[in-house]
Amino acid sequence: MAKRGPYGKGIERREQILEAALRTIAERGFLATSVAELAEAVGLSQSGLLHYFGSKEELFVAVLRKRDEIDMAAIGDPTPAGLIEMIRRNTQVPGLIELFTHMQAAAADPRHPAHEYMRQHYERGTAGFAELLRGLQREGQLPQSVDPVVMATAFMALSDGLQSRWLIDPSTDMAFLLEQCWARFAGTDVPD
Repeated sequence: MAKRGPYGKGIERREQILEAALRTIAERGFLATSVAELAEAVGLSQSGLLHYFGSKEELFVAVLRKRDEIDMAAIGDPTPAGLIEMIRRNTQVPGLIELFTHMQAAAADPRHPAHEYMRQHYERGTAGFAELLRGLQREGQLPQSVDPVVMATAFMALSDGLQSRWLIDPSTDMAFLLEQCWARFAGTDVPD
């Protein structure tokens, strides 16, 4: 059996920290979770935990990246319905929505560690969704008059805005509202 070495152990430990942070933030909420609690959950000191990430903010960016990875694996073949289902599932992890919303606001500062993450997140998300929309156009399921980049940008902005609103008013049915808007964007029947 080959030894993993210190580098492999570091990667494994980092993954353990991210998994524990995802669970803790999802269960307790971002605002109610301290770095000390995250460190305790994985048997490290705060400085030991931050050694793997550099700073608290970089830890939270890594948590968001891990969440994106999990979400994309859960969606499988991305479709508008799959993306709406992901938003529906997000209501089960409000702490992660809190984290995303807080980091999104902080990312407006180009010096913040979340700035580059958010820029890449939106760039990849918009490009991927626009390509999906082009495919729907080729299949005749979406009017040719729809600009895929404009629609992808608007749909992502709507999704993020609804998540922020949902944090303030949990009675907001994000998935239902997205389904309604998608139907209007796509020129299909509006679901009840």
